[in-house]
Amino acid sequence: MPTRTLPELIAEVAKRQRGGHPLRMPVGVIGPRQATPAQVDAARAVGRGIAEMGLVLLCGGRGGVMEGACQGAAEAGGIAIGVLPDAEAGPANPYATVVLATGIGEARNAVIARAALCLVAIGDNFGTLSEVALGRQFGKLVIGLEGAAQVEGVVQLDSCAAALEQVARCALGAPTGH
Repeated sequence: MPTRTLPELIAEVAKRQRGGHPLRMPVGVIGPRQATPAQVDAARAVGRGIAEMGLVLLCGGRGGVMEGACQGAAEAGGIAIGVLPDAEAGPANPYATVVLATGIGEARNAVIARAALCLVAIGDNFGTLSEVALGRQFGKLVIGLEGAAQVEGVVQLDSCAAALEQVARCALGAPTGH
């Protein structure tokens, strides 16, 4: 694939999403509820970029990184699915478009890792680490930002733009950083 700029990649993904055969797998954004302001800002930017591509966002549906990602998707008119560990939808952040109250506890991390096309990990905690490990176990592209776990196979990047470029490449079936 010839070298393209991020806006060109986003436009290509968005064009395909509007076409007859859109990619129906969501992009996972994972990270802690107790997130730093920089992590929440990164999550908003990544969520916005995913929505601008016409892709659906998938996350744990609660606060912190998850809320930031859902807020970014909402600001861009996108869809954000929150997969809660709880049996009730009440703990969901207000920006999740669709809330799946699973009642399966932290086992929902496996659902997120399996269902996502790829995962963007922003920050780190034990829950996020489990999703990263499961994503790698399932052979998924896992992109790390803002202090994500240093796990073998995780593509560590230093900007949201670089992360979105990898997401776009993954969505287009183009070579990625892993």
